[in-house]
Amino acid sequence: MINRTAEATLHRLARGFPVICVTGPRQSGKTTLTRKTFPDKAYISLEDPDIARLAREDPRGLLESYKNGLILDEAQGVPEIFLYLKTEIDKDPVPGRYIVTGSYQFSLLEGVTESLAGRAAFISLYPFSVEELKGGGIPLCDPFASILKGFYPPVYDRDVTVYDWYTNYIASYVERDVRSVINVRDLGQFQTFLKMCASRVGQLINLSALAQDCGISHNTAKTWISVLESSGIVFLLKPYYRNFGKRLVKSPKLFFIDTGLLCRLLGIRDAEQLFMHPNRGNIFESYVIADMLKNRLNRGLTPELYFWRDNLGNEVDVVYEDGTLLRSVEIKSGKSFSSDYTSGLDTWMRFSGSASDTCSIVYAGDMELKMKGIAVKKWDSVE
Repeated sequence: MINRTAEATLHRLARGFPVICVTGPRQSGKTTLTRKTFPDKAYISLEDPDIARLAREDPRGLLESYKNGLILDEAQGVPEIFLYLKTEIDKDPVPGRYIVTGSYQFSLLEGVTESLAGRAAFISLYPFSVEELKGGGIPLCDPFASILKGFYPPVYDRDVTVYDWYTNYIASYVERDVRSVINVRDLGQFQTFLKMCASRVGQLINLSALAQDCGISHNTAKTWISVLESSGIVFLLKPYYRNFGKRLVKSPKLFFIDTGLLCRLLGIRDAEQLFMHPNRGNIFESYVIADMLKNRLNRGLTPELYFWRDNLGNEVDVVYEDGTLLRSVEIKSGKSFSSDYTSGLDTWMRFSGSASDTCSIVYAGDMELKMKGIAVKKWDSVE
């Protein structure tokens, strides 16, 4: 079994909060993680029809049957149970009493916000990070083969082709579950929307153009993007607003949490196709930024990752604050390092006044070096 970095975070949070909420996309490993972290706790799934019916008809009786607490899996299926969780916690606020998981962050957090404010801690669990795979002894030999395979746990512990698994994941979870929340009537439109989002990975999001290409309204596109983001399929990287004397871009960029899913939506079937794909650079960028996101969330940190771009096209792929320092990362999909890779950071340092030791480059090669004081890191050494 591959150990999850988030396990230590769960233990830490369980020492201080009566309820721990673990959210994330389907099949990201939430059930496995929580049951491994808390092996002595009782476990029930609210996706079980009989348990769900009992939770709706007699939630108080259900909870009182587990005086020492329990793991409530897929709790978004019975949101009314949060009101009764509050009552139980107020009677006996033992830290780490209840562990609650949910596949839809927006549904789960709405119930927790209303019912368990101040009593619950939160952690988001996404598919494996590169750090976790390396720690589990999984060989990662080629960046593009790894990006194509993606990082969902089932593709590492089942005898299934990657293409087949993602095909069924899209049909059974993304389309079925997300459509049930937003009440999509035309499946064809939603399928087109997903693919158009994939084709725009790494680009500034233009909802009007996206809506027009999919034959839907601007408001519908906005709603669908919001639901995909909240359910852990896509994420929006916001611009860094600090002004360095230039007009700044205000639109976010669209990325996918998992590159295996992204490649399947783009119809990419092997690493050679991926390497030759016109969107290779943006797909690689999505991989790096998603891994940075996962590394922070696994430790219970607020990611606070941004990009910077001015109206002249000067751009830095990732900017984040580290205490009083402002760090920046350039992402390059080439396997051979080129001195040209530093040009964007050279411009950034002139605008921002940042020092070279706060800048780094992540590329698809295997060497690590320094160029002009800038750290150059290989593709599987993302922090």
